[in-house]
Amino acid sequence: QTAETLLHCHSCNGAMGWHTSTKAMAEAEPDATQAVPPAPLDATAGAAAASALEAAPAKEPPQGAPPGWQVDQTARYTGTVSYYQKWKGFGFIDVAQRGIVPNDHLFVHWKQISSDDRFPFLSKGLEVEFNIVTWNDFHNRSLVTIRAKHVTMIGGMNIALQDDLDAQHKSFVGGQHLRYTGTLKFFTPKHGFGYVTMDQGYDVDPSVPLELKVEKEEVNAGGGQPCFMENLAVEFGIWRNNKGEYLVYNMTLPGGHPLTQDALENRISMGVQSYTGKVSIWNWRNGWGFIKCTDDVTLPPRVLAKLAMQVQAARQRGRNVSDEKMLYFRRADCAFNAVSMLRQGLNVHFQVYIDDKGAGGVMYIAEHTLSK
Repeated sequence: QTAETLLHCHSCNGAMGWHTSTKAMAEAEPDATQAVPPAPLDATAGAAAASALEAAPAKEPPQGAPPGWQVDQTARYTGTVSYYQKWKGFGFIDVAQRGIVPNDHLFVHWKQISSDDRFPFLSKGLEVEFNIVTWNDFHNRSLVTIRAKHVTMIGGMNIALQDDLDAQHKSFVGGQHLRYTGTLKFFTPKHGFGYVTMDQGYDVDPSVPLELKVEKEEVNAGGGQPCFMENLAVEFGIWRNNKGEYLVYNMTLPGGHPLTQDALENRISMGVQSYTGKVSIWNWRNGWGFIKCTDDVTLPPRVLAKLAMQVQAARQRGRNVSDEKMLYFRRADCAFNAVSMLRQGLNVHFQVYIDDKGAGGVMYIAEHTLSK
């Protein structure tokens, strides 16, 4: 009951005061080991993107780490993308430094791409830079695989491919970079779409409706997964597919700011200081939980004030809540080496933040914890 009460204070769209329901929590972020959702609803856009990418090869899983295999996970390596399937969210890199990984062939998942694109992806032949890490398989924790992490352009710049691809394959109303304003009625990540009502007064063709559909791949969430949103002021372009349908293009917050969780909740980091605690609750299905701080942890005053506000708000709704220092966390706020190991009772290290609804933790697992 305590966790449910506190969770009620951590809505996905804190900036709008929306409170998470059981249905909404079912639409939480997917597991980090999952690929991205299926291809977009519009077949024309999917075909255009597919024409710029290589046809899918036979299914090939990430390679397992041979017994005793080690690598410097802090070093940067280079390579060339040999294959990438955008709508499946994975691909492979041929590593330039031979002999580092088995067969010089490295798996890459879309969540490890450092990208300015609203939907991160790679293209065949692209030269990239990356770290190499081991990963505990989510479904078989005894299996350790090898993957690329923090994939960038050579030199460390974020990857940005989307605009050029769109310019080649999309037809825009008023131009690719012309922006309109309106209100997002709703967007649901579970179903991958929503609707926007465009503000009146724009000089557009009468065939362009005021209410436009927005698909998931056009929600600019800064390279992350978009969350459930409703009644939100937004900015966007408009494009027309080969069926004659008008759709939202590259939807952002006003001013072009990505629709990230941090921006929607007015999240403020409390610095790089690390704290210790234990996973008190972990809801694997919906991807959220709570960390209980260890007794010797002293949290910053602003964090304590937010926790007190959180508890008081819950009690005003008639909930029986303890005063324990319980910090909320989401799967998306867990480091790569923590997701597959999450369980109740796990000792963790974390940094803290505050937002409109309370306080939470950004979690990682220390290397000495992994070795135990």
